[in-house]
Amino acid sequence: MQKQKADAVITEYLHKIYGFSVKKCYYYEEAEEMCSMIVEAVYSSLLKANEIANIEGYIWRISENTYAKYVSSKKKHEGLPLQDAEMPFWAEYSFDDESVEEIRKLRREIAFLSEKRRRIVYMFYYENKSVSGISKETGLPEGTVKWHLNKARNALKEGYSMERKIGKLGISPVTSEGISHSGSVRFGGAPEDFMRDRLELNIVYSVYWSPKTKSEIAEELGLTLVFIEDKIDRLEKNGYLVKTSGGRYTTYVAFSPESFSSETYENGLKVKLKIAEELAEKYAPQVCEAIKDFKDVYIPGGNRELLEAAAIFYGISNKSGITVKKDLSEYLIKPVIGGEHFALVELKQENLTPSYKSELNVARYQACGDMIRWSSKYPSVRSWSIDSILDSRIGGYANNWEFDYEYLYEYICGELPDNIANSEKINRLRERNFLSPENDVNIMVAKISSSDFFDKIPFFGEEIKNKFSGKIIEYAMNEAKNYPPQMQDLIVHRSAELFIGNTVAIMTMDILYGNGTFRPLNEKERVTANLLMFSDRLPE
Repeated sequence: MQKQKADAVITEYLHKIYGFSVKKCYYYEEAEEMCSMIVEAVYSSLLKANEIANIEGYIWRISENTYAKYVSSKKKHEGLPLQDAEMPFWAEYSFDDESVEEIRKLRREIAFLSEKRRRIVYMFYYENKSVSGISKETGLPEGTVKWHLNKARNALKEGYSMERKIGKLGISPVTSEGISHSGSVRFGGAPEDFMRDRLELNIVYSVYWSPKTKSEIAEELGLTLVFIEDKIDRLEKNGYLVKTSGGRYTTYVAFSPESFSSETYENGLKVKLKIAEELAEKYAPQVCEAIKDFKDVYIPGGNRELLEAAAIFYGISNKSGITVKKDLSEYLIKPVIGGEHFALVELKQENLTPSYKSELNVARYQACGDMIRWSSKYPSVRSWSIDSILDSRIGGYANNWEFDYEYLYEYICGELPDNIANSEKINRLRERNFLSPENDVNIMVAKISSSDFFDKIPFFGEEIKNKFSGKIIEYAMNEAKNYPPQMQDLIVHRSAELFIGNTVAIMTMDILYGNGTFRPLNEKERVTANLLMFSDRLPE
C-alpha cells in the first residue's frame, strides 16, 4: 500500500484504536503505550500489504494480536496478570466481571479529567499522599488542592452516573477540502502544518460555533481528554485556539460553511463577470497608460504585454479601494515559529442545489493570494507572484522560495557559473524553469523597487467604485450571516475586499486575451505570467 494511503487509514482509525486500548487497560499511560504499539504494527503491516478488502477487520485483528502479545509479555516478565501488574494495590483482592467493568468505567472518567486534576487524584488516592504533601510537590496552595479534589470528585460522580454522549464531531468529523492562509508564514508554521491532522482539525472546529472547555472538546469528539490535551495545548500555543473566559476556547480560523448553493455561488460569479467586463474596458487601459514609460525591465521573449497583464492583475487584486474598515489584528494567527497570517479552511460541503447546471467554468477562476518573497541577503531583491490557471508554475507557496530569487540574482550578476559547485542552485532554477534550456533568464525582472512599481498602478476610479461598492458591501454583510459571531468582522472585510480580487482579475484577463487586446500566451510566457522579480540588476 502506498504511504499516503496508509497515512490516511491511520488518521481515520487512530481514535478507534485508542478507544480499543482504553477499554483493555486501566492506566491511561498504558493505554497510550498500547495505542502506540498497535499503530506501529498496523502501519508497518499496511505498507507491506497490497489491496485489503476489509480494512476495519484487518485493523482489529492486528489490534487483538498486539494486545495478546502485550499481555503475554507482562506475564512473562512480571509473573502477574495484566490488570494486577497495572494496579498493584488491587493485588490483594479478587473481582468479579461486573466489578472489573465498574473499575474500567471509573478509569474512563478519570481519563476525562484535566491533566492537573488527574495528577492530583492519582497522588491523593493512588500514592496516598496528603493534601499538604501534594501542595508542596505541585506548588499549589492547600486550599487549591482541596478545591481540585472536590471538583474532581463531583465530575467523577456525574460522569460515572451518566451515559456519556458523543458529540456530532465524534460521530461525523468534518473533512478539509483545502487549507490555506493569507499573510506570512515560516516553513513548518503554516495552517496546513497544524490542521492537516484530521483530529487537530476537528479540535479547532469543535470550538468554532461555541466556546468549549477542554473537557467539553473531548466530549464533543467522543475522546478522553488525556488523548487530546497535548494537541489542545499545542494549538493554543500557536494561536489556533484562543482561551476565553471560564477556561473555554474559541478560534479565529475561518472555516467555510458546511453547505452551499451552487446556484447562489454562480450568481455571484455572474456579478463578478459584469465587473470584469467594466474593468477590461475602462481600468485596463488606465494601467497600461500608467506604466507605458517604464522601460527598465527584462522580459523573456520581449512581449511587453506580459508586464501590462501582470500590472493589470495586481491592480484588480489590490487596488479596488473597496473595503470595510475593521481592526483585524485579533484574527492574525502568530505561531511560535514566526510569521502572522489569517488561517482559512475549506470544509467538505453539501451542495443544496445539486441539480443546478453550471454555465461557467468555476474551477478556472481559482487562484492563490499574493505571494511576496524578499531577500535578507540582497536587499534589492524581491518578487511578487500569483499562481492561477494562467501560468504553468506548480507547488504553490511551498515551492516558491526566497532562495530562488537569490540564486537568480547571483546568476544575473555573474556570480553563479554553471559548474559542479553550483549544480544544486542551477538545478533548482531549471526545475522551476527560471532558467531556460539555453541558460537564459526566463522570468520578468524589473530594475525598480516593488513599492515604486506598484505605486505606478492606479486605484479604481470613483465611477467604477460607485457603480459596484453598494452591491459588494451588501453581499459581504449577507455572507457574514453564515459564520459565527466572532468571525463576522473578518468575513465582512474579506468578502468586500476580495469580491473584486483574483477571480475578477482572471475573468478580466480572459476577456483581454479573448478579444485580441493581448495575444494568447505561449508555454514559455506562462512561466512568468503574473510573476515579477525586482532587483538593482537586469539580465544581459
